[in-house]
Amino acid sequence: MAEKKTLGFALGSGGSRGLAHIGFLQAMEEAGIVPDYISGCSMGAIVGASYSAGMTPAEMKKASVSLRFLDIVSVTGRIGGLLDTHSIRRLLKRYLGEISFDDLKIPFTCVAVDMISQKTVELKEGNLIDAIIASCSIPAIFKPTERDGMRLVDGGVLERVPTRRVKKLGADKVVAVDVIGNKSTKDVCPNAVMMLAEVFDVLDNYRAREMRKKDKKIVDLWLEPDLGDMNQYSFKNLPYAYEQGYKMGIASVDKIKALMD
Repeated sequence: MAEKKTLGFALGSGGSRGLAHIGFLQAMEEAGIVPDYISGCSMGAIVGASYSAGMTPAEMKKASVSLRFLDIVSVTGRIGGLLDTHSIRRLLKRYLGEISFDDLKIPFTCVAVDMISQKTVELKEGNLIDAIIASCSIPAIFKPTERDGMRLVDGGVLERVPTRRVKKLGADKVVAVDVIGNKSTKDVCPNAVMMLAEVFDVLDNYRAREMRKKDKKIVDLWLEPDLGDMNQYSFKNLPYAYEQGYKMGIASVDKIKALMD
């Protein structure tokens, strides 16, 4: 008999749009599809790590759809970021407790970027919450994580969807979920601040396209939920992101099952 193929989910960054990951996992659970490995970046790291630790999509939905900006805000007096990560850490500990990678039910890895070496760093051992926070620390917004001579920030800076990481864990078949997709620019030239944001979006689009081309042979199915122009930094429409991820998941069940046949 042929050996059973292993399945890996690579969950990408995307801020509040990342709640689509939870809807996607709910659809997978209802279809009886459970990944053997998970990798995550930023919001994808939060969702992927929580699922790997044993939280159900229903529990994650309940914990996240009512989140407010003030629930994750801690003003910092330290250099490197406007906000501290104390509130995020406290929130994660409430649901996950004191947990390490060794305690996970599903093998998991996440990525951050080291500003010193200017390279992507894979995090897959030690304290899980430390790794999650490093992976989702948006530069200049949250202060970076200082660790082992590194200054770690959001993995999405260089690797929005960590497909290679889940392949490296052992996945035969890789399903990538990119909740950002191709960011659009405004028809009218925006103000100076928004113009700078658009420049970063163009750079991110280019980098993500290049990474996707490079990893074409690794990824068996690339999925993008239809989230329209939902702002990844806004806490509005969180249930909408979940529902769109769920719809995408339901529509993808047969394709994923076919991969495993």
